[in-house]
Amino acid sequence: MLFRLRAASAADLDGLLQLWQEAAENHSRPLDTRAAVLALLERDPEAVILAALDGELIGSVIAGWDGWRYHLYRLAVRPDWRRRGVATALLDAAEARFKALGATRADAMVLARNDLGQRLWQANGYREQAGWRRWVKDL
Repeated sequence: MLFRLRAASAADLDGLLQLWQEAAENHSRPLDTRAAVLALLERDPEAVILAALDGELIGSVIAGWDGWRYHLYRLAVRPDWRRRGVATALLDAAEARFKALGATRADAMVLARNDLGQRLWQANGYREQAGWRRWVKDL
C-alpha cells in the first residue's frame, strides 16, 4: 500500500473539504463547513479516517459513533485513485475502529442513484436494508 491511513486533524480541514467537493456525492445536500468538521473532530478525534500520500489527501471516511449506533459517512476517494484499494482500506480501518468500540453492526447511507457507491458497499459485504426510508428536515 503506497498511501497511509491516519486520523484527521484540524490542519486537514481545507484539504478534506476540497476532497469532498471533488470526490464525494454532494448533490441535494448542504455544503460541509469548516465549523461542522472541526466540531466533529473536537468531539471525536478518531472519527475521520484519511488516506494520504506525500501530504495529499486521496480518500476519507467518517466512522461516527454517537454512543449508540455506528455510522459510516463520506466515504470518498479521488477519482484518479479509485479501484486501487483506497476505499477498501478506509472501510477496513473504520470497521476495526467500530469493533474496538464494541460494535456488532455498522450502517452507511448511500444515495440511491450512486451506482458506484452501491457496488462498493455491496462488494464489501453490506446489504440494502429493506423496509426503511430516511426522513430529513432542514434546520
